[in-house]
Amino acid sequence: MTTLPDSVRAKVVALASDVLADLAPNDVPPSLRPVAKFAPAKRARLGANAIAAALESDAGFRQHVLQAASAADPALAEALETGTVPPAAEPADVAAMAYLLRPAGWEKIVESAASSLRAGAEEERRARESAAIERIREQLDAARASARETRATMKAEIDRLKAENATLRRRLQETRQRLEETRARDKQEYDTVEKDLADSRAALRSAETEARRLRSRLAESDQALEAARRSGRTERSLETARLALLLDTLTEAAAGLRRELALPASSLQPADTVDAVDPKPAQPPQGRARSGDEPAYLDELLTMPRVHMIVDGYNVTKTAWSAMPLEAQRTRLIQGLSALAARTGAEITCVFDGADVAAPPPVAPAQGVRVRFSAPGQSADELIRRMVGAEPEGRPVVVVSSDREVAAAARRPGGRAVEAVALVGLLAR
Repeated sequence: MTTLPDSVRAKVVALASDVLADLAPNDVPPSLRPVAKFAPAKRARLGANAIAAALESDAGFRQHVLQAASAADPALAEALETGTVPPAAEPADVAAMAYLLRPAGWEKIVESAASSLRAGAEEERRARESAAIERIREQLDAARASARETRATMKAEIDRLKAENATLRRRLQETRQRLEETRARDKQEYDTVEKDLADSRAALRSAETEARRLRSRLAESDQALEAARRSGRTERSLETARLALLLDTLTEAAAGLRRELALPASSLQPADTVDAVDPKPAQPPQGRARSGDEPAYLDELLTMPRVHMIVDGYNVTKTAWSAMPLEAQRTRLIQGLSALAARTGAEITCVFDGADVAAPPPVAPAQGVRVRFSAPGQSADELIRRMVGAEPEGRPVVVVSSDREVAAAARRPGGRAVEAVALVGLLAR
């Protein structure tokens, strides 16, 4: 391709790229058919070399581009056809049109336009350089002015620092004098303290001697007090023996008098001697036996005085909330038992199986509920039986479990066994 300035070459390639999009497929040069498929923004950028080569070698394609350029600027095309270069025309437009039109002497026209472009570029470069030089001069002047201000500021700062240094030196001298005076006072106070300490040690030795003398006298006083106590205890024992003998004498005299008078044993009370009509004894109420799975039955049992309810924990939770994790089961049961203990005042112990765990899991404390885990290797059933056995016979004990062996532990005087569902129903109220 004929050497063109970069601006002229870019203008020709951009014009050809626009024309390429409007050509019929048969009019597109074979080398540019792949380029014609590019997007408009990429066609002139990625296919610039191929478009420039096609313009140089394919006169038909160049003619299509010339027609588009002539339609855009017909006056310039007409002037170049007659060999005239309009004086007001842009050199880049003149060079591009001359390259496409190629009239007689078009190389000279392109070269002249290129020279004009180079001259313009050189002039523009010189203008930019002049402007840059002017900016540098302005910056230099500003820097010089700033340096002068900085020197003035630094001189003032140096004067201030000198004055401050003189002040600090004066203060340092005064501080040293005060330090010397303080050291002298400290030495004097130290000597005074040493003297006081010696006096105190002498007083301490004297006090220790007096304390030993007082301890000796105190020991003698303790011995005398102990002797007095022993004498007092002997006298009190004698008086106690005499009083006991007197009481025994009175008791035996009263018993002898009862035997002498032959008083019979009687259960008659003074109120029984008053005439009145005795009521007929009421018939005992007829009712059905209470079932161990009724919440109401368990609620009645918890009203007994000093009742102790022992709960088989996992037996209850797996009956009611088997789908929940074990931690959630324990928490829900213990919270329900705490509310039940607050309402009834009963003593409640909840036992969980800990035979298969090395250490019992943490459990949040609950008011009124004793929580226990069985020891490793021991089942909760065994722990419940031991707790029931530890209670005195006759105390009300209620065992809550659906396990028959655990419920059998409640078979003792005062013991009751209820099903796990009874407690679940009572907690659900």
